[in-house]
Amino acid sequence: MLNYFLTEEQEMIRDLARRLAEEKVAPVARELDEKEEFPHEIMRLCAEADLFGVWIPEEYGGLGGGVLEQVLVVEELSRACAGVATTYAASALGGYPILLFGSEEQKKRYLPDLAAGRRLAAFALTEAGAGSDAGSIRTRAVREGDYYVLNGTKQWITNGGEADLYVVIAVTDPEKGSRGVSAFIVEKGTPGFSFGAKEKKMGIRASTTRELIFADCRVPRENLLGKEGMGFLVAMRTLDRTRPGVGAQAVGIAQGALDAAVRYARERRQFDQPIISFQAIQHKLADMAIQVEAARALVYAVARAIDAGAKEFSKESAMAKVFASDVAMRVTVEAVQILGGNGYSREYPVEKMMRDAKVTQIYEGTNEIQRNIIAQALAKEYAKTE
Repeated sequence: MLNYFLTEEQEMIRDLARRLAEEKVAPVARELDEKEEFPHEIMRLCAEADLFGVWIPEEYGGLGGGVLEQVLVVEELSRACAGVATTYAASALGGYPILLFGSEEQKKRYLPDLAAGRRLAAFALTEAGAGSDAGSIRTRAVREGDYYVLNGTKQWITNGGEADLYVVIAVTDPEKGSRGVSAFIVEKGTPGFSFGAKEKKMGIRASTTRELIFADCRVPRENLLGKEGMGFLVAMRTLDRTRPGVGAQAVGIAQGALDAAVRYARERRQFDQPIISFQAIQHKLADMAIQVEAARALVYAVARAIDAGAKEFSKESAMAKVFASDVAMRVTVEAVQILGGNGYSREYPVEKMMRDAKVTQIYEGTNEIQRNIIAQALAKEYAKTE
């Protein structure tokens, strides 16, 4: 791994997350996956280690870091279990809209609890008919005096049912299209707010995914994030900052698969020699290592640019997510191939890593949509030079 010239504090955060992943997450990863069990104890340990607050400013109880610090934690947790890392990262996904668009009162009310890990958050954008096409949202929020009444459902919500706070994107003015969408903070336990059954997923099984159901759910007007009509902006600006986290998750999965493949290739003997001595295996491992390091470099560079105050980074954020997630799939598939029949067995970790890797190409905007974003940005950039 290259020296990325992290600060002393960033190295401490990374090392702490790595130690927690190796000592507490890795030993139970297989069990959590098979039981599809939410990692309550590990989330408690993350809270005790102050990992939930790495991206939250000090004035709200955090450590004052940013996207890069969050990326470092997600990568290390993902090396051990992507489901655990998803649970951790999804709380930041739900918290970023409050940091970016919340009033001072909202920030003081919610961010300290998120920083301390006393409460988890979730982000509710996707619906059955509105995934990549966020403009097709049907969940409605109708103003009635000092409340908004929400009706509708959200689907595939990470941390659904487990989180205490939900940032919900709903339509307040259907005549205005994407400009008629608003964002609300909805607390678990609010009357009219319930959850569907837990989804049965291919991978990241330690992460809970549920449908959110709103039936005449009355949300106080002060829980509106920003102003009416800002919901689409809230969602897009949030995702621009969290997609490098998906990239970091993919890097962590890929690194874990590479580690497992190298260890196995050193130990597995055929024709009286370890299989790592065969050029076919060497070339696979070399290509895997190249791709992992390239993905890490891109993810870190984008995270640093965001933290440094870059004004526009949608294209680069999408690039980090696309490249790293594609790498994760290629590397995990190759890891399974190197382990052969053992790689296909649940006794070894790489089959889980391959299952976990797939979702990184799908959530927070499919890679096909990300390529659209990248191409559209390129068209605009080149049009300015003509």
